[in-house]
Amino acid sequence: MMPLHLAPFVRWRSGLVLAWICLFSVGFNCIGAEHAASVTHPLPVAFSDLLPHFLVEPDDVYIVKNKPVTLTCRSTPATQIYFKCNGEWVHQDQHLIERDVDPATGLPVMQVKIDISRQQVEKIFGLEDYWCQCVAWSTTGTQKSQKAFVRIAYLRKNFEEEPLGKEVALDQEVLLRCHPPEGVPPAEVEWQRNEEMIDPKTDPNFFITADHNLIIKQARLADTGNYTCVAKNIVARRKSSSATVIVYVDGGWSEWSKWTPCGVDCSMWRSRECTQPTPGTGGKECQGLDVQSLNCTSEQCPQTASGAEDVALYVGIVAVALCLTLLLIILVLVYRRKKEGLDADVADSSILTTGFQPMGIKPTKPGVWAPRRAARSKNSHLLTIQPDLTTTTTSYQGTLRSRNEVGGKFSMSNGPLLEPLPNGSHTLHNGKLPSDPNAFMDRLSSQTYFKTLPRDNVNTSYGTFNFLGGRLTLPNTGISLLIPPEAIPRGKIYEIYLTIQKKEDMRLPLAGCQTLLSPVVSCGPPGVMLTRPVILSMDHCFDACLENWAIRLKKQSYEGSWEDVLQLGEELVSEPYYCQLEAETCQVFTEQLGRFALVGESLCMAAAKRLKLLLFAPAYCSTLEYNIRVYCMDDTQDLLKEVMQMERQLGGRLIDEPHVLLFKDSYHNLRLSIHDMPQAHWRSKLLAGYQEIPFYHIWSGSQRTLHCTFTLERQNLSTCDLTCTLCVWQVEGEGQSFSLDFNISKDIRPLDSDFLLMDNCTPALAGPSAFQIPYLIRQKICSSLDAPCPNGADWRLLAQRLKLDRHMSFLASKSSPTSLILDLWEAQHFHSGNLNQLAAVMAEIGKQEAMIFLVSDGEC
Repeated sequence: MMPLHLAPFVRWRSGLVLAWICLFSVGFNCIGAEHAASVTHPLPVAFSDLLPHFLVEPDDVYIVKNKPVTLTCRSTPATQIYFKCNGEWVHQDQHLIERDVDPATGLPVMQVKIDISRQQVEKIFGLEDYWCQCVAWSTTGTQKSQKAFVRIAYLRKNFEEEPLGKEVALDQEVLLRCHPPEGVPPAEVEWQRNEEMIDPKTDPNFFITADHNLIIKQARLADTGNYTCVAKNIVARRKSSSATVIVYVDGGWSEWSKWTPCGVDCSMWRSRECTQPTPGTGGKECQGLDVQSLNCTSEQCPQTASGAEDVALYVGIVAVALCLTLLLIILVLVYRRKKEGLDADVADSSILTTGFQPMGIKPTKPGVWAPRRAARSKNSHLLTIQPDLTTTTTSYQGTLRSRNEVGGKFSMSNGPLLEPLPNGSHTLHNGKLPSDPNAFMDRLSSQTYFKTLPRDNVNTSYGTFNFLGGRLTLPNTGISLLIPPEAIPRGKIYEIYLTIQKKEDMRLPLAGCQTLLSPVVSCGPPGVMLTRPVILSMDHCFDACLENWAIRLKKQSYEGSWEDVLQLGEELVSEPYYCQLEAETCQVFTEQLGRFALVGESLCMAAAKRLKLLLFAPAYCSTLEYNIRVYCMDDTQDLLKEVMQMERQLGGRLIDEPHVLLFKDSYHNLRLSIHDMPQAHWRSKLLAGYQEIPFYHIWSGSQRTLHCTFTLERQNLSTCDLTCTLCVWQVEGEGQSFSLDFNISKDIRPLDSDFLLMDNCTPALAGPSAFQIPYLIRQKICSSLDAPCPNGADWRLLAQRLKLDRHMSFLASKSSPTSLILDLWEAQHFHSGNLNQLAAVMAEIGKQEAMIFLVSDGEC
C-alpha cells in the first residue's frame, strides 16, 4: 500500500504523464509554431516506455561509535524515489532529494539520501539485521534497489585465544595460535615480532593460516623474539599479550684433532670442541669426552733407561692383577652355583606373588565434579594364594619409572634382564632405565616415523618391560596400554612408550561423512616382535549403536599414510587386530604397535556423537564486562583434561556441572543462547538472539577445544549476583540448559586440583604390580579352563558370565582363550576390579579348585 505522503505525487504524476505524451506527440500539436523552432535537443520519444534503472544503489555500511551513516540512491529516468527500511516507508521529511537532467540523453535523474542513526538500529536489537532499500518510480512503473544492511560496528577487548610462549629447537616447526576478539565487521589479523609486522610475502618462512594462526616453518635463531597477534577493524585495534619464542641450539662436536706425538709417559692425546654448532639460548652442551688418551706402542715410546727397581715394580703389579682376577673368578663361580641350587617353583613364587597387593583409589572430595570413573567395590575377599611360610623368598622390585625420572639410552636389545637357568628358573636383574624423558623423545623424533611425536612429557608415558609384562597409563585421559605376561619374548627387553597425538598436529584424512571418534594414540616403537596381543584402551565419543555407524580402526603406516585395519562388527579371527566396544570406551587387541584412531561414518541421521558441554568464567573480575565461555567438545577424558589445564592457565573456573549432549548427523547447526537475566543489573552484548556453531566444525572432530563466549555487562561494579539460563541445542534436535545463580565475587573457587588428578595411578608399572591377578593364580586358571569340558564348564562359560559372547570365534582361535579373557578383564577393571566377583564367577563355573583361591583379607 502506498504511503499517504505519496498521494499528491500520484496526482501530479498523472498530469505529468499527459504533459509528456502531449510533448512527444507526432507533429508537436500542443506546441505553437513559434516555439517549435527553438527546440534544438528534443527528448527521446521512447522515454515513455522506460523503467527506471539505478545508477547508484545503497551499500552495506557500519555505524562506528555514534556517528550516523548515509545511504544514497540515484536513478534515471525517475520521477520519484523513496526509501523503505525493515519493511516500513521512511518519512518524506527524512529524504534529501536532488533532481537533474542527464546532458547526454536529456532524461531526468533523481538522487535521494537518508541518514541512519545508531538509535534506529538498536530499536530492533536481537531481532534481525537492520536493512534499507530504495524504490524508484517512472511513468512506466517501479524498480527496487538491492538491500543495504546497516550494522553497529564493534571489536571486543579480549582475545578468544592468545598465543603462548614456547622453547623450540633449531629448524623445528612452530605453531602460534590466535583467535581474535569477536567483532563486526570480523577483525583482520596480522602478526608482529618485536613490534615489527611480519609479512609472509617477504619472508616465506612464515605462514598465516586461514584461522589466523602463525606457523614458523623452520625455526631460526633470528626467530627468537616476542610475538604479538594484532586484530583490527574499522572500530579499533587490539593487541594480544606477547608470546616469547626461544629458539635453542644443542651443541655438536667438531672433528677430533690429530693425535699428539707419543709423550714421555708413553701416551698420546687428541681433543675436540663443542662448536658444530656451539650451544646457544639454553641449548644442551655436547655429551661425551672432549679429550681422549691412548697408550703408545713400544716402538713409539721414547727410550728411557730402566733399572732393576723398575723391573721389580712391573713384576709386582702383574702379580697383584693376577691374584685379583683369580679371586673374582672364584666368587662368580660360587655365586652361580648357589643360584643354580634354588628350586624353580620357589624362585617363580617369590617373583610373582610377593609383588601382588590390592590397589586403592583415592576417594573423590565432596562437592567436586569428577569425570566418569567406575566405583571400586570393597573387597572382603581377594583372589590370591596361600603363602608358603616354610620357604624363604625375596621380593622382586620391578623396574618401574614415572615420566619425571631421569635417564640413559633407548634400547631394544636382547639383554640379560632375564637370564635362563636350568629347570625353568630365571634370575632377575635390574635393567637400567632411560632416565631423561626429553632425551628419550629427542631420540625417537630423530627417526623418520617419530618426527610427528609430541615433545611434551605430560601426555607421554614410557617404561622398560620384559616377559613379565606391565602397563602404561596416561593419567586422567582414559588411555592405557596393557602388556600381558609372555607378550614380550623371553630374553628380550623393550622400552615402550604411549602418547596422545593432538589432532591439530596429525592431519588424519577424513572423507564424506566421516568423523574422528577417539583420540589419536601412539604406542611403540613399531616393528617390535610380540608373541601375543597387547590391549590399547581409549575413550570414544559416539552412541555405541553399531546399527547407525560404520566404525573403522585406522593405523598409520611407516610411510605416513592411514589404512583401515579393522571394521567393528566385521572382525576376522585371522587378522592381528580385534576390538571390544563398550558404552564409552573401547579395548583394541593388537599384535603390532603403532599409531591408531577410531573413525566413524554415519549410516543414517540417527547416528549421534556425544558432546561434553563445559561452562567457565573468570575466577576474579574487576571490570564491568564478564565473560562466560561454553566449550562444546567431544566427550573424551583427554579433551576434558586439556580444557581444564588450559582454563587453569587462563584463570578460569568451572561454574556448573558438565552436561552431555547427543549431536546427530542431521546437518543442523548448534545454537547457544542466554536468557532470564535481570535487565536492571545485567545485559548481554550479543547483538543477535543466539550464537551458532556450524555443523561441520563439530562433526569433523578436528577442532579440539571448540567454544563460544558470551560477554555480559553489569551496570556497576557493585553488582555481583548473576542469575541466568544458558541454552545449548541442535536445531531440530536435542538440547541442554544450565541454570546459573551465583555471586561472581564471593564464589572464587579455582579449578579444584582433585578434578584434574582423580586418576592417581603410576604412569608405568612393570611386572606383577601391574596386574590384579597374581601370575601363578592366572596360570592355574588358564590350565583349568583352556581344555574343553564336555559339560561346557570351561573358558566358554567364563566368557559368557563376563558378557563376552560376541567374541567366541576370536577367543577360540587363540592357543589360550582363558588368558585373553583375563587380559581383557585386567584392562577393563584396573581401577575398579573386583577380585571377589571374579572368584564367584569361577565358583559358578563349577571348578572346585577355584575355591582354593578364595581367602579373606585377614587370612592374607
